[in-house]
Amino acid sequence: MKNLTWSKKIYFSAAAMLIGLSAFAQNANTLMTVGGDKVTKQEFENVFKKNNAKLAANPDEKTLREYLDLYINFKLKVLEAKSYGMDTAASFRKELAGYRKQLAAPYLTDKEVTEQLIMEAYDRSKKEIRASHILVTCKEDASPKDTLAAFNKIMSIRKRILEKKEDFGKVAMETSEDPSAKTNKGDLGFFSVFAMVYSFENACYKAKQGVVTMPFRTKYGYHIVKVVDTRPAQGEVKVAHIMLRATAKLTKEDSIRNQNKINEVYKMLAAGQKFEDLAKQYSEDKGSSKYGGVLPVFGTGKMVPEFESEAFALKNVNDYSKPFTTSYGWHIVKLLERKPLPSFEAAKADIKAKISRDSRADVNKRSFIVKLKNEYKFTETTASLKKFYAKADSSLAVTAFKKQETVNPKDPIFTIGSTVYTVADYADFLSQYQFNMFKDNMPKSKKEAYDNFVNKTLLDYEENRLDQKYPEFKTLMEEYRDGILLFELTDQKVWSAAVKDTAGLERFFEQNKTNYQWGDRLDASIYTCANESIANEVRKLIKNKKITEDSLLRRINKSNPLNLSIKSDKFEKGENAIVDGLTWKKGVTDNIAANNTVVFVKIRSKINAQTKALNEVRGTVTADYQNKLEKEWIAVLKQKYPVQVDDSVFRTLFAK
Repeated sequence: MKNLTWSKKIYFSAAAMLIGLSAFAQNANTLMTVGGDKVTKQEFENVFKKNNAKLAANPDEKTLREYLDLYINFKLKVLEAKSYGMDTAASFRKELAGYRKQLAAPYLTDKEVTEQLIMEAYDRSKKEIRASHILVTCKEDASPKDTLAAFNKIMSIRKRILEKKEDFGKVAMETSEDPSAKTNKGDLGFFSVFAMVYSFENACYKAKQGVVTMPFRTKYGYHIVKVVDTRPAQGEVKVAHIMLRATAKLTKEDSIRNQNKINEVYKMLAAGQKFEDLAKQYSEDKGSSKYGGVLPVFGTGKMVPEFESEAFALKNVNDYSKPFTTSYGWHIVKLLERKPLPSFEAAKADIKAKISRDSRADVNKRSFIVKLKNEYKFTETTASLKKFYAKADSSLAVTAFKKQETVNPKDPIFTIGSTVYTVADYADFLSQYQFNMFKDNMPKSKKEAYDNFVNKTLLDYEENRLDQKYPEFKTLMEEYRDGILLFELTDQKVWSAAVKDTAGLERFFEQNKTNYQWGDRLDASIYTCANESIANEVRKLIKNKKITEDSLLRRINKSNPLNLSIKSDKFEKGENAIVDGLTWKKGVTDNIAANNTVVFVKIRSKINAQTKALNEVRGTVTADYQNKLEKEWIAVLKQKYPVQVDDSVFRTLFAK
């Protein structure tokens, strides 16, 4: 069965690929008709060139034919979806509106401010800062009284440090309302751009080293900061690691066992065994062990300090550390790649994406709102707002505002372009979004609510005009519209149909069994031993048919956890090099030297080639059945919507 969320993304990509630049097609010769709809040569050429840049200069007939078939199938499905009226369904409209919001987001920004923020972030990324801070918490919506109290408190703390010459770390432990200060004395370690909220980052990058800043505010409250150190950016590293747990939850005995085990692994590394093999075999980090211990690329502030310190200390690719501990356990780290700070052009797209998710976005939004006000000649009628508040203040003070009859519902409150927004529109907004108007801070609450209404209205007004202002946005929306339609229809006709039709799936499997075959297999256990002495001991023990693998491992690995490993399976040719080199005959093989270990294999039986059971290959069979259903469906659509291709026009596509 297909993963529907993943499939929908892929299907949108396919729809976008096939729709391409069709909206910009020029009048040209008709290449084909699909159900009576004309497709011009120019339209098809534009689509092909957009998605086959490398082949577009000199396309061959075979490639063009294959692409034409895809485009025909796409056109057929679009016609069928429209015939079902799927584009008028409420669920479709709701989903498309959601995608529109996402697609509109890049257009609802101040591009100049975005460029400035990108450059600022890149410049800051060249330097890492180590800073300590003290926090006095203060909610963003705190009353003037509470805000002043928090400010006075942070000022008194600063005065204590400066005038009494007290140690910043000591004062942080005693006064900071950041819980971590009790253990780290306010020291945040080294960090770089995007690691902190933008207002905090700004204060740190503008501060002079060793100087306690004036108080500044973030969403958490008031801070003072002392920059302790700066250094050039370390860049990023890609490493692999082997980890054995040693946490507070483990018993002392287990922790000691893992310490001994990591030391044994280190000795095996020193003896020449491959890091990735040892990681796969011994690492207890399940997320990375199957990949040979490889971790995602990271920079400063992404890992615990001890791990970062060891990783960045490695000088050369393939160097590895001695065993060390973090709060997670014992590690050995190997350097795979060191990445210096990328060029501005290489980093730009990533920085832009981060800005959109960062508190910097607020700076951009404020600037964009100002531009919209100027572009659409935004004007206010403040008298109408005052009359509304005179009537509504008492109900605004309750927990949730409800729309009410006002003395002036039709009075204009502001104008955007030629559209007038009234007091009634504002009342609707307050009712819909349930703004809380607190009695003890009414002026601030009213201002925030009104500003939110103005900003939302301006952004909605601009979003509704995007199709007119930006042809490429209009085309993108058409791609998503058709992508949703085609996905839903294909799901009904093919994907879900195949999953639900269990009887049809079983018939398909029975008719095509020869496509789903096991090759010859060997039912065997591979014993990997640390040395020949252990191998001989294991050989004696497995003669006892009652001994289990678990009991055998506990017995042999009691003194050293690396003495023995066992892999039991049904192996096909090509799966395992040891098995491939054997004569497939029942019994126990001789010892085989491999990677500084001694290996032998116990062969239980050879299993001749046979048909796989449906439950063993259900995913593959389902995918094949879906392909069959789709081909049959396309054939039906071609009967319903006749397709005619003008070969004389088609040949001009690849004629030199």
